[in-house]
Amino acid sequence: MQHLQRPKAVSPLLGPLGVGAAAAVTCCAVWLSDPTVPGGPIPVCPTKALLGIDCPGCGSMRMLYSLMHGDISAALHFNAVAVLALVLLVWSYGAWTYGRVAGRQITSWHHRRWAAPAVLTVVCIWFVIRNLPIAPFISLYV
Repeated sequence: MQHLQRPKAVSPLLGPLGVGAAAAVTCCAVWLSDPTVPGGPIPVCPTKALLGIDCPGCGSMRMLYSLMHGDISAALHFNAVAVLALVLLVWSYGAWTYGRVAGRQITSWHHRRWAAPAVLTVVCIWFVIRNLPIAPFISLYV
């Protein structure tokens, strides 16, 4: 009878490193494609193309491009809620990575009972107000 060897433990940072690498590749693609120029390699949002309205994510790539170039006011113009979402994602990523290093789960904002309903509520409100055809909401069109 052969003795089964236990597999070697996978590095606890393998997941965070993979997610970080995917984020870096995405940022490079957005940087190189320059979504602020019409007719580039990044296609138009399907919701915008089919229905003519801005979805909650419309302008996110232009927002990311603007942030990577240090233009915070343009980033907020393209999608202010996505800027907030990016801050929360970085916070969650940091807590997850630290938890992997520490060997325990780190409780963060997204573990709270209110997190999912709050995010859904903000996204729904953002979807409605950025498509209202009256001032001052017209300025939210992208």
